[in-house]
Formats: sequence, structure tokens, C-alpha cells
Amino acid sequence: MLKNTMTLKEKIGQLFVMGFRGGDVSVGSIIHKEITELGIGGVILFDKDMVYHRPVNNIESPKQLKALTDQLKSYTKVPLLISIDQEGGLINRLKPEYGFPESRSHHELGKIDDVEESEAEGLGIASVLNDMGINLNFAPVVDIAKDPSSSVIGKRERSFGANAAIVSKHAEAYINGHDAKKIISCCKHFPGHGSAVGDTHFGFVDVTDTWDESEAEPYKHLINKNKCRMIMTAHIFNKNFDDAYPATLSEKTMQGFLRGKLGYDGVIISDDMQMQAISDHYSLKDSLKLGLQAGLDLFCFGNNLLQEQVRASDVIGAVLELVEEGTISEARIDESVNRILKLKEAIA
Repeated sequence: MLKNTMTLKEKIGQLFVMGFRGGDVSVGSIIHKEITELGIGGVILFDKDMVYHRPVNNIESPKQLKALTDQLKSYTKVPLLISIDQEGGLINRLKPEYGFPESRSHHELGKIDDVEESEAEGLGIASVLNDMGINLNFAPVVDIAKDPSSSVIGKRERSFGANAAIVSKHAEAYINGHDAKKIISCCKHFPGHGSAVGDTHFGFVDVTDTWDESEAEPYKHLINKNKCRMIMTAHIFNKNFDDAYPATLSEKTMQGFLRGKLGYDGVIISDDMQMQAISDHYSLKDSLKLGLQAGLDLFCFGNNLLQEQVRASDVIGAVLELVEEGTISEARIDESVNRILKLKEAIA
């Protein structure tokens, strides 16, 4: 996994986690070509299609899912990030109706307020993921439930609690459970989505007047404990950090605050770039340019929120153009690839 043996195009491919529709991952399928010919860094799996509200068929049963992940892994020499949103409770792709165990929400664990229970839940979820060949879970949520009526966090029972202390300790325990099974965890949504009334899936969300510094405390705690192997950005707009760009595309937020003030040097991944807070306001190429300038290492395109599918060839081609134009340097690409490959060594 030496970066200096990779071409520029191969290195750029590592920057992308792509979603795909259907369960066909055979030779000649779109996702097979994106892995073997374009060298994407990872995939994300879903059970339901959010556009047409029907099964997406990545996930149908334990037997089917294990066969799918085994096949995906067989296509690449560089370890593939196989990711999922399996937080527990309402946010779960591995549902009991498909033959998977029940799981508890972060909210329920916070109410119990026993770190051993939270670690056990994290271990249970990680054990299932490990058995299924999934190596990256976009969890835990470390947003503080500042507003219980928040449609995307509070009402969905995705937060461990209403203060930084309870979120920090239960997130750490949940991560410990994942670490025991060598599942990469991902703390989200930086710099804090818990006070947002709106939903960035559907458009612009401003938390300037509701966000406060306590929302950064769980990140500070987990970074100091070396527990954040990956952090996911929020697409929220917050003038406390940047009066021009949402957090995902904000150099002031990512480089100035997260890497600078909080001292984080791990992998930063975007929330889904097809969420309308981004896709309605920025072209594909501009969003990639701003994301790279901001400090993103990985871009997630779930291909599950809009009718139009984004192909790996589109995003890789756009970044190649940015490098050829001199807008983004190859050294900047190398910074992210180094972090990504270091992370992948843990799952090799």
C-alpha cells in the first residue's frame, strides 16, 4: 500500500466512497469496474432506496450480504472500505426483518447511562459487521441533543444525551466495542448538528444562533483519547466558523478549528455530497475543489438521495482536471491518500 507506487489517477480514486443500486457486483457490473478500473477507496451499502422508496437490494439477508462483501473484496489488492450506517435503533441498515439482531439507539443507551451497556452494544453491532465483512461503521453520533425537536437528530433518537459529558463517555464506550472487533468507527457530524432544526438532506441549514462551544467538547475528548479514527463533517452553515461556506466546504472549520485548534490528524470524510445542502448550491467540480481545499480526505457519494447517479469516472475526472489546472496540487492529494492508507493498514 505504498503511495509512491500509485499513479495520480489511482491516488485520486482512493478519495471516494461510492454507493450503488442493486445487488449485482459481478464482473462487468458498474461497481466492479469502479473498483478494478478506477480504484475507488470504498463503497457504502444501503437497504432502501430513498428516491423511489423501495428496496435498494445491497442488503437482503445475512447470507446474501456476506457473499456480496466477499466478492467486492476479491476485486482489489488495496483494502476496500466497506461502509454502512448502523448506529442502532431507528438508524440501521441491518434490520431484524432481514434476519439481523435488534439494536438499541444512542438515546436509549444514554437513558440507561451505563458505559458497560454502551460498550456491549457497540461490540454487538461491530460483531455483526465483522461477520458480514463490513469494516467501517458511520457511528457513533456525537451530536448533543440541544434541541429534542430536531428532525434529524433529536426526534430520530440519534444522540446519547443533552450534554457533552454524557455524549463523550457513551461515545467512547461504543467506540471501544468497535475497536475490539477492529471495525473502524466514525464520529459525526462535525462541528455539531444537534441544535439544527432543519435537515441538510433537503437544503440549507443555519445553526449560527443555536450552536455553542459545548458541541465541540465530545470531539475534543475523543481526539485526546485517540478514539477518533475518522470524523464525518456536517453540511451545516455556522457563521461562528465561516460566513461563506458550510462546514464540509469550510477551510476555516476543517483546517482552522478541527485540525488546528483540536489537533486532529485523522481521516475526515464528508457526509453524503448528494444531500441538497451541497448539491443544490454547488456544482460537482466546485464542491470537490472546495472540499479538498477545506481538508476533506474522503468524499461520500451514496447514490441514494437523487435520481441522477454520480459515477466514479465523473468525480475522479473532475479532480484530475483540478490538478492539471493547478487548482489542487498533487501534494494535497498525497496528504489525504497517506491518511487513508494508514487507516486501511488497520483492516489489511
